[in-house]
Amino acid sequence: MFHHVKELQFNARVSGPDPRFASLLLEQFGGANGELKAALQYFVQSYSARQAYPDKYDMLMDIATEEFSHLEIVGATITMLLDGLNGDLKDAAERSDLMRLVRGAGGVDQKDQMIHEAMVNPQFFALTGGGPRLTDSQGVPFSGAYINSNGDLTVDLRSNIAAESRAKIVYEYLMQFTDDPYVKDTLRFLMTREIAHFQMFSAALDSIQPNFPPGILQGDPRYTHTYFNLSTGASSRGPWNEGQGPWGPGESWEYVEDPIQAVIQTGGLVHFQPSVPVPSEQDVQQMNQQLSKERSGEIKSMVPQGDNQWCSYPQDQLASPMGIQDKSK
Repeated sequence: MFHHVKELQFNARVSGPDPRFASLLLEQFGGANGELKAALQYFVQSYSARQAYPDKYDMLMDIATEEFSHLEIVGATITMLLDGLNGDLKDAAERSDLMRLVRGAGGVDQKDQMIHEAMVNPQFFALTGGGPRLTDSQGVPFSGAYINSNGDLTVDLRSNIAAESRAKIVYEYLMQFTDDPYVKDTLRFLMTREIAHFQMFSAALDSIQPNFPPGILQGDPRYTHTYFNLSTGASSRGPWNEGQGPWGPGESWEYVEDPIQAVIQTGGLVHFQPSVPVPSEQDVQQMNQQLSKERSGEIKSMVPQGDNQWCSYPQDQLASPMGIQDKSK
């Protein structure tokens, strides 16, 4: 059950109208890295975690709900930045003061810029009448294709860490396009919460052990540790292609200096064998079976077979009930 609290989480304020920046800020309203994308992504991901991992469900729903509140902050800011636009557009019988509003201190140059932006994203001013619209800053409609949800927590949490990183850098860029101190305060708050969410998702991922590689299967040990030098000229070396890197003790990277010859000599890598120590195929199969059994057991132990219900009333514990609780009987 959602309950709307009328007070914003952060007090959105503006010094005055700025339709140009309002158009840019649409990127965080209906864009691919915006607040609606984040809210819906975490909301959708939470379903598969509800019964199997109720603690992660609680976290995902809390953060999803906060992202909806951030969407409200962004929408409120956009609307205030367009203050006066709605009234001017309603003044259909007289010459509108709209151009005076958008001209501001920039004079004719800013007016020309507004005309250019209206050509790039005409629907923002022609259809909204002074409010936000579910598009990005170029007028591209919001799409469900932005949402990443794969039903595996180690995969979904990594997607979320990446999403928070992208949203953070967009706010960082947006702050350079406004001189309004109040708007900057709002953007800085929103940017900072992306950092906080990044840390929350990282901590949640760390609490799932083992969590590498993403998913269950370990991969073919002949190729997991192999780096192919697929460029000519000077090459760089580092922990991504030499030494132990992220691998366990006794394991290291295999650096293939000449991948063309390696492919030819091994029949398209079918007969490729690393020269460095890597897990044996038997070890990998054993790890696959062990992790598969562990993950499957975690889920099956939390999800009832047969009758099922999502929550209890009141829901005074994290886990959902292990069956139907019919209080009428």
